[in-house]
Amino acid sequence: METLVPFFIQVISGAVGGNIAGAIFKSCSLGVPGNSLAGIVGGVIGGQVIAFVGAGGIGGLAGDVLSGGVGGGMLMVFMAILRKSLAR
Repeated sequence: METLVPFFIQVISGAVGGNIAGAIFKSCSLGVPGNSLAGIVGGVIGGQVIAFVGAGGIGGLAGDVLSGGVGGGMLMVFMAILRKSLAR
């Protein structure tokens, strides 16, 4: 159970990060469900990448929240840009 806590923190912070990115970049927003889904996937990927490379000693709760939120926001914006370019 203890090993799942960082995962759930990354999932939640990824969803929040995806929705914050959608609110900041309104033209890239995928809607709340789309922002949340992209954010969740990005949060987990971002968290795993940061954990794998070590990221300069950022760890614990702060590292999980930061990596999940940033990863979620980045993937949401990337997916929105990809969606717009494929729609042309």
